[in-house]
Amino acid sequence: MPATAETPRAAGGFNRSAEPEPHRARTKWILERHPEVRKEIGRNPRTFWITVGLVLLQLGLAYALRSSPWWLIGAVAVLVGAFANHALWVIIHECTHNLLFRSPGANTATGILANLPHMVPSSVMFQRYHLKHHAFQGVYELDADVPNRWEARLVGSSALRKAVWLALFPITQMLRPPRLKEIKPIDRWVVFNLVAQAAFDVAVWMLLGPGAFFYMFASLFFGIGLHPLGARWIQEHYLVFPGQETNSYYGPLNPIALNVGYHNEHHDFPSVPWNRLPAVKRIAPEAYDTLGSHKSWTRLLLMFLFDPRITLFSRTVRDNRGRTRFDNDVNPDVDLAATMRPAAEPAPAATPEPSPLQT
Repeated sequence: MPATAETPRAAGGFNRSAEPEPHRARTKWILERHPEVRKEIGRNPRTFWITVGLVLLQLGLAYALRSSPWWLIGAVAVLVGAFANHALWVIIHECTHNLLFRSPGANTATGILANLPHMVPSSVMFQRYHLKHHAFQGVYELDADVPNRWEARLVGSSALRKAVWLALFPITQMLRPPRLKEIKPIDRWVVFNLVAQAAFDVAVWMLLGPGAFFYMFASLFFGIGLHPLGARWIQEHYLVFPGQETNSYYGPLNPIALNVGYHNEHHDFPSVPWNRLPAVKRIAPEAYDTLGSHKSWTRLLLMFLFDPRITLFSRTVRDNRGRTRFDNDVNPDVDLAATMRPAAEPAPAATPEPSPLQT
């Protein structure tokens, strides 16, 4: 598989790469040697019923906790609500890639349904920005997953400031879109998302009360913030393994997190739904077993907080946008599968050097 040429990270800055995003090359490499992986491309409409179940679960718990003491509400949010809301966030991600239904509108509507227990209208805006993250990974002006420079400087290497940053992750994410001036995200779906969420929030407050409202918000902040689940944001693209800007997690929480840990597999094959991502790894083990990966989100969370070598600057950025059109849908697996023939002979993958951060 082709390697990515990178330049050393400047002191106080991001790691810089002269190459385009790395996943399209590996997608092509795997398709040439394992054409059977094409069978995993498709949709999973049953995810809709998981969405309905999780929304009802969160509403039921909010109702049951409506008059409970704050400590009990917080405990249930940490132990149950965080996992439910995190799974709903993964479903929003699936809807962003149109992995439930053939109709884009049906996927967007399902994403809005999954968004309701989060209490903040974000599913459609996430859709607009996340697809650019795939097409232009690491391009500072287009990738909302890359922290702002001022954000990274402010947080620095302090364990306390990193903890506060992760605890407030739902808010810090909202501070990045103004930087991405080329993306114009507002449309009727964004407005519908806003109106639907406002109506839901008012209904929860009026019908279930402040306790239920607090439970929903606590579940949001724990589900994607200062919690082992929040380490997912560090796992995906932070430079823990040398020369590797995307990382997977193969730990015990993947089943209840809808396999979101299979992040290299997802970037290589974004048209494969969550339930088939493990099959991609099984089909092409030589492509993934040689890469660095994480086995514990809890261990990674502690490493991020207390290792001063890992900061918000531990990311790769690039100016090279590749040949992807700005307005093009990001389906390199589908596009390449339609045009490629299997390769005659496979080539072994290179093994990355061990990470000093793991010792």
